[in-house]
Amino acid sequence: MEIRICSLLRGAQEAEGTVIVIDVFRAFTTGAVAFSRGAEKIILVAEVAEALELKSRGVGEICIGEVAGIRPEGFDLGNSPYDMSKADVDGKALIQSTRAGTVGMTAVTKADQIYAGSFAIAAATVEAIKRRDPDVVTIVAMGSEGKVRTDEDEQCALFLRNLLQGREPDHDSVRNLVLAGYESQKYDDPSQPHFRPEDKDLALRINAFTFAIKVNRESGLLVARREDL
Repeated sequence: MEIRICSLLRGAQEAEGTVIVIDVFRAFTTGAVAFSRGAEKIILVAEVAEALELKSRGVGEICIGEVAGIRPEGFDLGNSPYDMSKADVDGKALIQSTRAGTVGMTAVTKADQIYAGSFAIAAATVEAIKRRDPDVVTIVAMGSEGKVRTDEDEQCALFLRNLLQGREPDHDSVRNLVLAGYESQKYDDPSQPHFRPEDKDLALRINAFTFAIKVNRESGLLVARREDL
């Protein structure tokens, strides 16, 4: 198995084989929490307008996501794992638009298979991929808006590579590296209340869930579903 690590939007565009698109803060942690609460599926789109249009047509029931970290007008929920942990999404179809994770997903065009990646589902994602034993795995750390590398996504990419190669990094060491990074600081900044401290805590609960998030194209849409092992 050849394992490649790349970053940002260009990395997503170039990714091949089985692709893991990482967004720790917060898209694919929020997605993992949604599936843990019984969400049926999450439709992944790049733009806010597309999400709202799909909801208006009854394709999905709940719009979730962010622009600059803030819930867009007309959306039901922001991009908050903590808020999702309190939401009623059981059996519902969600539509998610964020400026990194879902944009990265829509940019992946060369993949044989796509998974969403975060610390919360790290071990399960690796187990799902190992069972398929692909020749090439590309891990994409999306960073901030797909433009700037960030500690949490880069560290998650390294963490996943280690797991794929049979090594188990020390969880506390990984968390401490992320906590020292620039992006994590905004979750303790009272002037930015949309970045909740609880979101950071949930995003750094490594292997909190025992399922992967697999993404397929269905009727022209990118659809994420829970994959139990």
